[in-house]
Amino acid sequence: MAKDVLCEVHNCRYWAEGNRCSAESIYVVSHAGNMASDSSETDCKTFTPSNEA
Repeated sequence: MAKDVLCEVHNCRYWAEGNRCSAESIYVVSHAGNMASDSSETDCKTFTPSNEA
């Protein structure tokens, strides 16, 4: 398990000082089924804009 999760998306609800992710869990998906060749083929489904409730 990852000890630290980093995030540079400052408008994410879970962004914290030091580019840390404060979400309790992270959900990442592939654009094409359950396999990806590199990070550009994935999305973080945990992302929520900080202005959403």
